[in-house]
Amino acid sequence: MPDRSDAVALLEEWVENEGLRKHMYSVEAAVRHYARMRGEDEDLWGLAGLLHDLDWEKHPENHPLTAVDHLRGLGYPEEVLQAILAHRSEFTGVKPTSDLDKVLVACDELSGLVFATCLVRPTGVDDLKPKSVTKKLKDKQFAAGVSRDEVQRGVELIGLERAEHIQNVIDGLRGIAGELGIRGEDVSR
Repeated sequence: MPDRSDAVALLEEWVENEGLRKHMYSVEAAVRHYARMRGEDEDLWGLAGLLHDLDWEKHPENHPLTAVDHLRGLGYPEEVLQAILAHRSEFTGVKPTSDLDKVLVACDELSGLVFATCLVRPTGVDDLKPKSVTKKLKDKQFAAGVSRDEVQRGVELIGLERAEHIQNVIDGLRGIAGELGIRGEDVSR
């Protein structure tokens, strides 16, 4: 099975946009956090989070089918491919059924909103609370590319209270805050 270093090399080959790369690392961190919380395979779950938008930049019209075909050829596990397909179920027709599928859907859009919220706070992610993210969620002009419907769908799929889910995503991103540039010392410069 390919490992994380293989996945990072693939990401760097396929994705040029730094913002998209940070999004993919953010989703990976949130999904890994859930894997740890649930006693699941953190490396396996992390691959789905890291690679879920692999072809978004180069093949948006066929996303994620092009990436899944390529990943299948490289020997990535079907569980990872299923989750990647399920995160775009409206396009692929693959419904999220496993815990990994549901967690990936739940973390995708919300990770983007949490990341954006960190960037506009002088303290970044350091003392971020779900209340602040919820306030930004209600402001449709803030991070307008984040689908509020998908955030809600993710909350429903994962079966947690919204504030609890937001806190889990925050905790996941805190683990790699330095790499993402979302600590207070990073954003206040």
